[in-house]
Amino acid sequence: MALHDKSKSENAISKLHLFEEQQLRTIWNSEQEKWYISIVDVIAVLTESRDPSAYWRKLKQRLKAEGNETVTNCHSLKMVATDGKMRITDVADTEQLFRLIQSIPSPKAEPFKLWLAQLAAERLDELQDPELSIDRALEQYLKLGYSENWINQRLKSIEIRKELTDEWKKRGLKEGLQFATLTDIITKAWSDKTTKEYKVLKGLKKENLRDNMTNTELILNMLAEASTKDISAATNPKDFEESKIVAKQGGNVAKVARMELEAKTGKKVVSKLNAKDVLKSIENDKNELTNYNTTNSKNNE
Repeated sequence: MALHDKSKSENAISKLHLFEEQQLRTIWNSEQEKWYISIVDVIAVLTESRDPSAYWRKLKQRLKAEGNETVTNCHSLKMVATDGKMRITDVADTEQLFRLIQSIPSPKAEPFKLWLAQLAAERLDELQDPELSIDRALEQYLKLGYSENWINQRLKSIEIRKELTDEWKKRGLKEGLQFATLTDIITKAWSDKTTKEYKVLKGLKKENLRDNMTNTELILNMLAEASTKDISAATNPKDFEESKIVAKQGGNVAKVARMELEAKTGKKVVSKLNAKDVLKSIENDKNELTNYNTTNSKNNE
């Protein structure tokens, strides 16, 4: 199997990592035990270029002309682009990136090298102790400003999602298109929106939909996925077509709960609200409180 197909296999895990609060797209290849990282994202972090893609094209041309083997050995993988679609992008493993960074003048080069080394070490540690990955996810969400209550729900949703995908694997279903199709059916069933429509409503592109759900949305999505897993385990669907029926049944369980809640509250559960809006609101509230306390302090002097 060619490397650019690995992102669709069970041997690869796509993930966003943070360096100084900037996102980098990564894929972990479990066969090779390596992270592959988007080179354009690395350039964006190191150079703060307005057009990191153009910067990389020029750098790649220069390095190729110099006979640089690192550029020759770089691979391409499908990753989520800014428009939300899966597109081929150049990637490099950590060893290749160490060499490339030498050709990119940046005051962030040394801190980024340390970050790369830590990234590789942390993943190997997580393979030995899976609880570490949960702890690190918690730490990242806290850094981004999410509330502890929301984070607890999000981590629980990751656990439930893993149980569902494990169930699908038992049924012989494949990651990639089949998993995405079933997820879309579940989402459509409980929310009346496809995953794409849901993301458009929230103004998202490459951002993770679950990372931008409210507590209630997360809870209902968890109910839908947990119900799908339980129904699948009970009915033993024989193939993908039967699993599609189960996915709709699981989603409908959460739809009933959603409609009853909306009838009681008079409010729609599925909303435009996304993480940026929530965090901005929290920050504004903090600023208003600070200004209020400062004003009161001055008035009392």
